[in-house]
Amino acid sequence: MSKVDWKPGNMVYPLPAVMVTVGNAPENYNIITIAWTGTICSDPPMCYISVRKGRHSYAMLKETGEFVINLTTKDLAYATDWCGVRSGRQYDKFKEMNLTPGKASVVSAPIIEESPINIECKVTQVIPLGTHDMFMAEVVNVKADEAYIDESTGAFALNKAKPICYSHGNYFEVGKKIGKFGYAVEKKKKKRTVRKK
Repeated sequence: MSKVDWKPGNMVYPLPAVMVTVGNAPENYNIITIAWTGTICSDPPMCYISVRKGRHSYAMLKETGEFVINLTTKDLAYATDWCGVRSGRQYDKFKEMNLTPGKASVVSAPIIEESPINIECKVTQVIPLGTHDMFMAEVVNVKADEAYIDESTGAFALNKAKPICYSHGNYFEVGKKIGKFGYAVEKKKKKRTVRKK
């Protein structure tokens, strides 16, 4: 195996491609597409988004201290990309992409009704990093589409929603399941054989 050195860069891929909603009133609702996002703590549940200062949503994030991370699907791929390359200064992104702004339970920012999961967040800290500022936030509520909840177990089957991810400028459907957490150390069940009498 042969390897070459590249200049330092962001190589942690794939990433979730999410639509983040901001604003505290219908007249200033906006959607920003973000790939620089992720989980940073389990208890309390916390996540982050990183946003350039020049983005239209940046000032609203600083002012309200709230946002919603809306997970995306194959059906939302076009809107996800469009909302990432168009500015809320010129467009009403909800209207242009036929998306439905819904009421969040805890924060003032809207949810995207078409998204299978809406993660309501309150900013706890803003860290200037360079090209982007990181908005660290506590997750204060999660809305889940009942269509993907298993009635018998209560588990959420996000795979049925056909989620997408982002890698090096391209969007991909998430592939088939190849394992589960802990399967590498899971004890194998022995098959019982029944002896005939």
